[in-house]
This record gives sequence, structure tokens and C-alpha cells, in this order.
Amino acid sequence: MGILGSIFTWWNGATIGTTLALRGKQKMGSDSLGNVYWMGGKDTAGRPRRWVIYNGANDASRVPPEWFGWLHQQSDDVPDQSVQPRAWEQPPLPNQTGTALAYRPPGALEKGGQRVRATGDYEAWSPEG
Repeated sequence: MGILGSIFTWWNGATIGTTLALRGKQKMGSDSLGNVYWMGGKDTAGRPRRWVIYNGANDASRVPPEWFGWLHQQSDDVPDQSVQPRAWEQPPLPNQTGTALAYRPPGALEKGGQRVRATGDYEAWSPEG
């Protein structure tokens, strides 16, 4: 992203104003997606302020669960990269809405628009009776 992009666009990462505001703040770590987590100052409740600078699109669903808990003051411990996920855990996925990978139920126009017929357990409502 060029200098003009970082001045005027907030949806592709941190702007120059945000970057300047990071002076004096403490970098707490980063995640596997390249997002960087910061802490410094106080919020309105007097707690330490925490935030994320996204690597790429600003999409809150791109924050892994362990960092989500830290960002929302659920944990004071900074997540450790060395913690191995359990065998049954899947890696977090960003929001797929608006992409080719989005969920489309049977009968959706993108899947041909053909629904399966009712199985007989459904009776249509009629105003007459």
C-alpha cells in the first residue's frame, strides 16, 4: 500500500494517524495471521486499553479466539504462540459472507434455485380455514 493509501484508507490496515498514535504504546505480540496487538493508556473504565492492527482487511472475525479473550479483558495473560491446539480444534476462519465459500442453503439462487419438495409434514396456511 502506498503512502496515499495509508493516509486515506482505513479498511486495508492502519492509517498514518493510527501509526503515529502508537508512539509510547507497548506491542504485546502478534498472531499467525500477522495481526499485531497493542496496549497502552486507559479506557473510560480505567482499564488498560487494548487494540489490534490488522494485517490486511479490517475484519473482526480474523482475530483468533485466544487474542479475542485478551482484547476483551477476559484474560490478563498475553496468549502464548507455543500453546498447541488440541487435536479436535480447527483453525479459525474469517467471515465467509460475500465470498464464493459462503454458506448457501439448498434452494438458494446461487445453487440453481431448486428446493426439495415438502415431505408431507407441512400444511400451508389458508385464510379461509
